[in-house]
Amino acid sequence: MKILVLADCESKSLYEYFTPEKIQGVDLILACGDLKWNYLDFFASMASVPVLFVLGNHDPAYDPSACGGCVCIEDDIYVYKGVRILGLGGSMRYHPDGDNQYTEREMKRRIQKLWWKLWKNKGFDILVSHAPAAGVNDLPDLPHRGFSCFLQLMEKYKPGLFVHGHVHANYGAGFKRVDQYKETKVLNAYDYYIIEYPEKP
Repeated sequence: MKILVLADCESKSLYEYFTPEKIQGVDLILACGDLKWNYLDFFASMASVPVLFVLGNHDPAYDPSACGGCVCIEDDIYVYKGVRILGLGGSMRYHPDGDNQYTEREMKRRIQKLWWKLWKNKGFDILVSHAPAAGVNDLPDLPHRGFSCFLQLMEKYKPGLFVHGHVHANYGAGFKRVDQYKETKVLNAYDYYIIEYPEKP
């Protein structure tokens, strides 16, 4: 399965200078937050494949009427072609009233509430979030710090892939597109990237 991942900024190469060949063969699109609804709708129309998304810390509250053909997977598991995809958007809380921001405890509570869906689906294969996991592609400042409970989630369910955004390539030399945490490949979706899942040997 070929997956296009998006996050954080509108790619001029992919959007303003779009040609069908750039997304040819893409089976699924995963959006990791901080992207405008019309940007996501564009790819839903052009690719004719599911566009699944979570919310970023700069996104407004979710409005189903504004998202067209895209599917919000916040706090849910979406199964596509047998692949179980779990969505947990938002970032670490750095403003008391910030939208889509959570303390470590609040994010852990969100995960705990998913126990039935996780049990029913026997786990998940791909984790889609906005924020990274603690110590894996995150930054030391509070707004870009990762969640420790994501590490626990990966350790318990061993998904093949964890896709996040939030940490931009222009934030410094520490940017990593691809990383690894135990059995899970970690992918920073900033701008856009295409990955084969599962990877061909």
